[in-house]
Amino acid sequence: MTNKSDYNYHLPKHLIAQQPIAQRDGSRLMHLCRKTGQVQHKMFKDITTLLKPGDCIVINDSKVIPARLMSDTDGSSKSVEMLLHERLDESRWSVLVKPGKKARVGDVLTFGNGRLTAKVEAIIEDGLRVVSLTHEGDFEPLLEEIGEMPLPHYIEEEQTDSSARYNTVYANEAGSVAAPTAGLHFTEALLAEIEAMGVKIAKVTLHVGIGTFRPVKEDDITQHHMHSEYCRIEPEVAEIINTTKKNGGRVIAIGTTSCRTLESRADGKGGVIPGSGKTDIFIYPGYAFKVLDGLQTNFHLPESTLIMLVSAFAGREYVLAAYEEAVKEEYRFFSYGDAMILL
Repeated sequence: MTNKSDYNYHLPKHLIAQQPIAQRDGSRLMHLCRKTGQVQHKMFKDITTLLKPGDCIVINDSKVIPARLMSDTDGSSKSVEMLLHERLDESRWSVLVKPGKKARVGDVLTFGNGRLTAKVEAIIEDGLRVVSLTHEGDFEPLLEEIGEMPLPHYIEEEQTDSSARYNTVYANEAGSVAAPTAGLHFTEALLAEIEAMGVKIAKVTLHVGIGTFRPVKEDDITQHHMHSEYCRIEPEVAEIINTTKKNGGRVIAIGTTSCRTLESRADGKGGVIPGSGKTDIFIYPGYAFKVLDGLQTNFHLPESTLIMLVSAFAGREYVLAAYEEAVKEEYRFFSYGDAMILL
């Protein structure tokens, strides 16, 4: 199934979650059996009933930065929006600017009443710009002060605590422009309970990039090209994952980003190779998984690369039937929505 329309489904707008649920692990959890397509309805904190001693869950510890910046204005023109995409070196970033006509090569934009300046050096693929930044004081504290969290376009309601709730409790490595949302359901107490069961917790890093916001435009999905993203698996983490596989345990990715990291670093023997680098892996039905035994994730947009990845893991027919059931049962969808686990 390589037609984009094969991954479409009907979603009533009122099921798109606009706010995070009060208690992270109070969300719902749909269990989809990969072998039978059978669906069970649970609460997220009941994920412990689906895990076994000897398993390993793999979480992405990337942290979302307040990457959305609105330019200064003198009142005679509208602000320009700049979204930080990827740090290239100490002062240069690739960015997305809207409107693009306000960011031609040589143009200079200012932010935070002049405390941050961006000079456009080049226009690169997909309309991204390379800018050089100059700023007062240290960059990270300034960005925390003048930047905004880059929430997805479908979240239309005003947020009160997005800097905390649009990050996981274990977020540590700053660099993402979108959250690895599957992990938003975990609390520190739930992670401690999982670890006490004898389930290993392995932390990998993948910095979620601008590709998250980009739809699949080609009708033939095989023609779609993923933006590359930085990922890393430390040697001690690879050892945990590889030992789990050798001992017959299951490696369960928490989120599509963790899945893509594992599959990008596969050693061809069921394990992973430690190291870091860029990945543009695009997983869709027909892909042969090399590491993954299970996947916990959220409910994704129609015709997105994410629903294609989930379909590759559990089968398109089973996944779309599960989504239909989720709509019927009024699950909450997308970033702040409920979760599903495929085992």
